[in-house]
Amino acid sequence: MKDFLSLKDLNPDLWKQLLRVSAEVKNHPGHFRQMLVGKSSVLVFEKSSLRTRLTFELGMKQLGGDAVYLDYQESRLGGRESLSDVARNLERWFDCIVARTFSHEAVVQLAEYASVPVINGLSDEEHPCQALADAFTLVEKWGELEGKTLAFVGDGNNVCVSLIHAALLSGMSFVAITPHSHQPDPEAVRDFERFSSSSSSARYQWTESLQGLRGADVVYTDTWVSMGQEDETRERVRIFQAYQVTPEVMASTGKDSYFMHCLPAHRNQEVTDSVIDSPQSLVFEQAENRLHVQKALLLFLLAPKELDRYFQLGRLAAWKS
Repeated sequence: MKDFLSLKDLNPDLWKQLLRVSAEVKNHPGHFRQMLVGKSSVLVFEKSSLRTRLTFELGMKQLGGDAVYLDYQESRLGGRESLSDVARNLERWFDCIVARTFSHEAVVQLAEYASVPVINGLSDEEHPCQALADAFTLVEKWGELEGKTLAFVGDGNNVCVSLIHAALLSGMSFVAITPHSHQPDPEAVRDFERFSSSSSSARYQWTESLQGLRGADVVYTDTWVSMGQEDETRERVRIFQAYQVTPEVMASTGKDSYFMHCLPAHRNQEVTDSVIDSPQSLVFEQAENRLHVQKALLLFLLAPKELDRYFQLGRLAAWKS
């Protein structure tokens, strides 16, 4: 694995390895403290960030490496100088590039031109680091995800797309509950339907009705107004108002379902305080786990031989099984 741009680029075996290593990194952080000594990463961000920036910076430091933040919010990547030139400069100084961009194509081009690994920290099309943390959070709760159902409510956005890929890799069914005008990317839906095993019970469903929540093990929502969409706020609130997650909506699953949100949350807009602060809510566990899964990801990309050596010593038996 040279880059981490999209979960659809992973196979189920690599996905399981990432989840296993994430658990090992979280439970035994001291074992990995020096694995990235001498390594450095650059965080190239067109968008503001709390979780992505801090967890990548802290993660590198906890692994013995260093991180530098490069603020691109005043000008888009490729504006002041070409993306190819940016990539070829950064690869001379850093061992890894973490990009948080508007255009997904910008991340793809950085990976194309840079000889060092590129991680998609978020683009308008996908948010794979978030979905990895979300899946890991659920693995901690259940052990296995196969046979579970994740329902996403609201805007079929970048987070929704990456969750579709995560569900596919994990054997989960996925229900998208969105207005007709804001369905998930059809390509992600085709990926799910094309690559889900014929022997698997996992299914994809889209509906406009909250009745689709019946039987869901997880109810997931996200902000209705993402960065760059602020001028659409009034219209978006009007469109999505019927999709607010309330205690009554949670109860409609017929189960003691978990609630998830990638944050930041607009409280009492897409979700009420009574849900996000309830015992069913996993939102702060998701946020914590961004740190652990991204540390595992950095190890996969920057220290694969050290990881192999570590596991050959028997600290995590059959991690590639």
